[in-house]
Amino acid sequence: MAHWEKQLHSDLIFHGRIFDVVVDDVEIENGNHAKREVIYHNGGVAVLAITDQEELYLVKQFRYPLLKEIYELPAGKREKEEDPRICGIRELKEEIGMEADHFEYLGKMYSSPGCFSETVYLYLATGLHTTGQALDEDEFLDVKKVSLKEAVDMIANDEIVDAKSQIAILKYLALKKSQQ
Repeated sequence: MAHWEKQLHSDLIFHGRIFDVVVDDVEIENGNHAKREVIYHNGGVAVLAITDQEELYLVKQFRYPLLKEIYELPAGKREKEEDPRICGIRELKEEIGMEADHFEYLGKMYSSPGCFSETVYLYLATGLHTTGQALDEDEFLDVKKVSLKEAVDMIANDEIVDAKSQIAILKYLALKKSQQ
């Protein structure tokens, strides 16, 4: 059975540079009405940049909503209608100063589908070449190279708590294992 909800009315509560917030009145499948609070976001990209020696690049940056620094894969937000692959190639160069010979789609994830429209596209970058960082003027981060095993340990020990990074690293590991 297919489940559904039908939008009856939508109120824009906030229009921002990164996202919009709306409150919708919806009809649900039993005929009742409900409210849905939704954050519409253009989405983003995360890139697992890994060397031939199975070392990967992390960035450590301050995340204001958390009021602390965290480790993440190189990542960034998409511009409206931007091809996720192009976004990923740009973010790889900007954040860690690398270009890749091979840029492979790993899949996508929904960060919090109960209230966010955000889709994050995951990519694997191999055959890496240094080009030099090109950070945005309001972007400050440190780059760290770790082994794949160390990255998995960092996930297990809550040192990498960012969902997109965890998913990309563990998905890569699962795909690699299934190909053996």
